[in-house]
Parts: sequence; C-alpha cells; structure tokens
Amino acid sequence: MRYELYYWPSIPGRGEFVRLACEQASADYVDVARAPRGAGTGLAAMMRLLADRRLDCPPFAPPFLKAGKLVIGQTAIILLYLGERHRIAPKSAAGRLWAHQLQLTIADLVAEIHDTHHPIASGLYYEDQKPEARRRTAHFLAQRLPKYLRYFEDVIKRNARGHLAGARVSYADLSMFQVIAGLRYAFPRAMARFGRGYPRLEALSARVAELPAIAGYLRSPRRLPFNNQGIFRHYPELDSSPAR
Repeated sequence: MRYELYYWPSIPGRGEFVRLACEQASADYVDVARAPRGAGTGLAAMMRLLADRRLDCPPFAPPFLKAGKLVIGQTAIILLYLGERHRIAPKSAAGRLWAHQLQLTIADLVAEIHDTHHPIASGLYYEDQKPEARRRTAHFLAQRLPKYLRYFEDVIKRNARGHLAGARVSYADLSMFQVIAGLRYAFPRAMARFGRGYPRLEALSARVAELPAIAGYLRSPRRLPFNNQGIFRHYPELDSSPAR
C-alpha cells in the first residue's frame, strides 16, 4: 500500500515524526504537499482533503495519513498504526500500548517546547509575546525540560536493550531522536552539556542517526532543515540556561 502523508510543505513540525517512521520502515509513501504539483498533489490537494465534507472522520489539522480508505489524524495515532504494521513497535499488545504511552508523553513535551516561543497564542507573532516567551522559556529550561529528560533517561535505564520500548528500535526512539535534534537547534547553549547529564538519551540519539535508513534520509533532500517557522525555533534571547 502506498501511504499519503499530508503536512505543511516547508517545516519539519509534527509531520517529521511520521516521516522518520516511514523512512525507517521503508514504507512506500508520498509527502503530498511537497510533491510536484499535479493531480492529487501539492498544498492545494491537502487543503481540499481537509475541507472535504464527505469524510466521516475528518482530521482536525495536519499531519494526517491516508492509508487506502482510512484517513488517520494525530501524530501518535498515525505512529501507532504504522508501528504495528511495519515492525517499528514492540510485538506484544502491552508493549505497543507502552510505546503509545511514551509517544503521548513526547507529544506533551513537544507542545511545551512550542509554547516557549508562543506562550500566549499561536495566532500571534513571536514579536507580540517576547516578554512572556522569555519568562516561559526560563521556567521550561530550568524545571520542565529536566523533568522530561530525567523521565526518559530512566525509562531507557530500565530497558536492558537501551531503547525506550521493546527489544528493537521503535517509533518512540525515532521521535525522541527528533526531539533531541530539535532542542539542540532551538537551545544550543542550554543543551551544550546534554550528553553529560543524559548519557542514555545521548547514546540512543546517536544510534538512531546511524541506522542505515535514517542516515540515508538525513543526507537526502527529503529531510527538511529546522527553521523558525516550525515547532523548534532558535531565538538567541531565549537560550539562556543549561538544561540539567
């Protein structure tokens, strides 16, 4: 089956978590809004599907995945679906639920990262909420981020295989790699001593980057660079305190 991934064409964003899973799984997929314009491709095609009144289960927003007749929204649910079908999730039902739980916690972290630069409203420009963003980010780097990182570090410590869930690489590991890469882009000063404080997360991130399918993807034009239009944004004035 050829999957159709629908997400904004110029930012990694939440769509990148799905792209990483598809790449590791060697799944046949098309990134619809980024594909050359034609019948059923391009940004207009995504907007048409979002507005399609014939859909019984319409997605709220991108990313969403079309798999045959299924249209699946929400990043964590997309990954739950792909994980079971492409061996990027634990084999047991309990293990798959655990991976899903971890992915939902990653989603919570991603939302808090986004809110460092948009603490009041997504509809306002960053420049309209800079004082609030400084205050929010200081709290995030000093308290919230270390709490998340300690949790995930401990999860890996409890798994003898060095993964977040199960005995092999799962979509949760791929998503954690993306989060760490994004944090390093957004907060290079705060993350400068990251490896010393969280060696298991550091090792996991390095292993994911070296996976043949992922390494090839990272070198390809399919991998969108981080930029200040997405979730992970680098504003030097916000990058002030080390994440310990």
